Amino acid sequence: MPIASSNPSSPKAGQESTGRHAFLVSAGIFLSRIFGLVRESVFAYYFGLSPAADAFRAAMRIPNILQNLLGETALSASFIPVYARLVAEKDEEEAGRVAGAVFSLLALVTSILVLIGIAVTPLLIDLIAPGFHDERRLLTIQLVRIFFPGIGLMVLSAWCLGILNSHKRFFLSYASPVIWNIAQIAALVFFGRRAELPQLAVYTAWASVVGSGLQFLAQLPVVLRLVPALKLLFNSLSQNVRVIVTNFFPIFISRGVTQLSAFVDTWLASFLSKGAVAALSNAQTLYLLPVSLFGLAISAAELPSMSSATGSDQEIAETLRKRIQSSTKRIAFFVVPSAVAFLALGDVVTGAIYQSGKFTLHDTHYVWGILAGSAVGLVAATVGRLYSSAYYALRDTRTPLRYGILRVILTTALGYFSALHVPQWLGIDPGWGAAGLTASYGVSAWIEFLLLRRGMAKRIGDIPSPTGYFARLWFAAITSAALGWAVRYALHPHNPRIAALVILIPYGISYLVITAMMGIDQASSLVRRLRRA
Repeated sequence: MPIASSNPSSPKAGQESTGRHAFLVSAGIFLSRIFGLVRESVFAYYFGLSPAADAFRAAMRIPNILQNLLGETALSASFIPVYARLVAEKDEEEAGRVAGAVFSLLALVTSILVLIGIAVTPLLIDLIAPGFHDERRLLTIQLVRIFFPGIGLMVLSAWCLGILNSHKRFFLSYASPVIWNIAQIAALVFFGRRAELPQLAVYTAWASVVGSGLQFLAQLPVVLRLVPALKLLFNSLSQNVRVIVTNFFPIFISRGVTQLSAFVDTWLASFLSKGAVAALSNAQTLYLLPVSLFGLAISAAELPSMSSATGSDQEIAETLRKRIQSSTKRIAFFVVPSAVAFLALGDVVTGAIYQSGKFTLHDTHYVWGILAGSAVGLVAATVGRLYSSAYYALRDTRTPLRYGILRVILTTALGYFSALHVPQWLGIDPGWGAAGLTASYGVSAWIEFLLLRRGMAKRIGDIPSPTGYFARLWFAAITSAALGWAVRYALHPHNPRIAALVILIPYGISYLVITAMMGIDQASSLVRRLRRA
């Protein structure tokens, strides 16, 4: 029996709202990422790929495990499906109790973990960067101990994000990191010419802590208005809170396994040439831009909507199938050209963001090689987020965990050989092993995606694969990249920012025109919006 179109959870009724919500998420992420890229550019100007940059990048990874374990992904996947349902049912009192209990638990657990992290920092350095035997080790220890309190505040910001997203207030939660970026940019600019690099790294780390606090406080007033019945103290855990905690642990373990993979990457990179850790981090920052803008944006917008779907099991399955199909196309439309750009024009992208000051042309080419490796699994990683959200909407947090563990095992095994042995076999600079790390992740991401897709098909029925649609996107992107190379050879721009303007803009316009001519709905819709603007 088809779902009535009057049902707000129906695919037809939900398409417009999902698109609008995804746009708000994308807009917030885009704004924060732009400031993030400015921060990265300023950081690269002062630090380049210096030992201090290695220390700073490694130091940020260590406390980030706390944010990723307790923060946005894990909390959203367990908290939003329960809280959003209470909001949809207009149960204000229970929603306030659940939100308050979750905040109290997060604050308690985070505080304990921050204190433990500060105490055992030297041991963590030995685990994450055992190759740091020089001045980088002491600096990394100092920076980690500064970063930890700020990351704790970031976890509380993730609680705000869960509340805001459940109430369909997407923009503020994803735009608030702008404050965090601005705080660090200000510190870099103010102290950049006054301090030596190690001390500048310390100042920037403290600015990160200040920015984390301001980011949390910027969201708090809106959250308090949305949850007037918020109760931070609790005597016992309600059934809803127990469901959140129960669902949280598989995601917690999954994120822990994923973070283990990130640690392995840093661990392996620390044995490569100096600058490898910083270069890997620079490439991952660029790689995560389309993942966040498109994969995260659409998946985050879909999670509350899919979680609120009502009706029979058959009706809910039909809703999820249609949402997955349409959102897969929206994600692919933007991610396919991103992957081609990373592979074919990655030096232009990297140079535009990083190349200045101590970050040289040689550094740009090095990061490009690492970025090209990440292009292998970009589509799989972004669409995989959408499928994970569908599992979470069905209250299934264990299936993504199993496939995530498999991905990490594969990534670790492939990364070990790619990073430490393949360069030796090929007789090239060992530093290029960092590109093997990103390529290994890409191969594993495809395997994880295929497993997620097959498992979801067993739950909700066959999900048609838009093979022809993807083929048209790849053709348009590759053709546009060829145009970009033609412009490059014709004009020979030397300034990296000018090169980005004269190469990447024609690349994007060409892709849009070709896909519109081929009848791609997303392109036609975007062209209509541009004409109206």
